[in-house]
Amino acid sequence: MANIMEILSLENPLFRGYMFYTGLLSLKCLAMSALTARQRFKNQAFANPEDAAAVKVKVRTDDNVERVRRAHLNDLENIPIYFVASFGYMLTNPAPSLALMLFRAFTAARFIHTFVYAIVVIPQPARGLSWGVGYFITGFMAVQTILHFLH
Repeated sequence: MANIMEILSLENPLFRGYMFYTGLLSLKCLAMSALTARQRFKNQAFANPEDAAAVKVKVRTDDNVERVRRAHLNDLENIPIYFVASFGYMLTNPAPSLALMLFRAFTAARFIHTFVYAIVVIPQPARGLSWGVGYFITGFMAVQTILHFLH
């Protein structure tokens, strides 16, 4: 059994992979705020009176803005839980090849989810499948962590 310092070492490819993919996902969440702002200005749809007044329009909603906001909210509902589950999973000292594949698959699934939900709207089941991949990876990691630390 590896000790915690070995697992959290920059020499450990698993820890380096965890940090890399959590960094990518963090930037993705930040980019969603910028994408929402872009849609608000493009469609002149502002939620707050002071924002609308700054560009001399009335407060209103827009389906395109709301779609991006929902995609962002979905990220905020799924990515932080993944960060916790994947960190716990990493502490179980799994096979690096499996763990890195799961990190990559989750990250790809979240980018695909946003693409098919908010960038180029593609009919279901594309969004559901991409969401499901991430959901089941997070669940797998959480269960593996629980089982490892159960005893």
